[in-house]
Amino acid sequence: MDNEMKMRATMQGDVADVKVLIKHIMETGLRKDPTTKQFIPAHFINQVVASLNGVTVLDMQWGVAVSKNPFFGFKVKGAKPGDKITVNAVDNLGTKFYGETAVA
Repeated sequence: MDNEMKMRATMQGDVADVKVLIKHIMETGLRKDPTTKQFIPAHFINQVVASLNGVTVLDMQWGVAVSKNPFFGFKVKGAKPGDKITVNAVDNLGTKFYGETAVA
């Protein structure tokens, strides 16, 4: 799998508006392979943590109900242009994802 995360953060007044896209297949474990008729094993992101300059501002626990290639956004009050936003994610198989961007 290509561990890819795309991010951007822009100032909207005194609030940073952060957008994140994580490339991931997000399998529920409930679908069957059309050829083999066997269930496709579950493979999904289960934790996402975002930080502003090293301080956690968002901690999410996900499950199988999140779509393929999840896209999400959040706002952070008190951020300034140039501040560093990082996002770390882990899936149920232990694969880690990391993204970083500066507030523009």
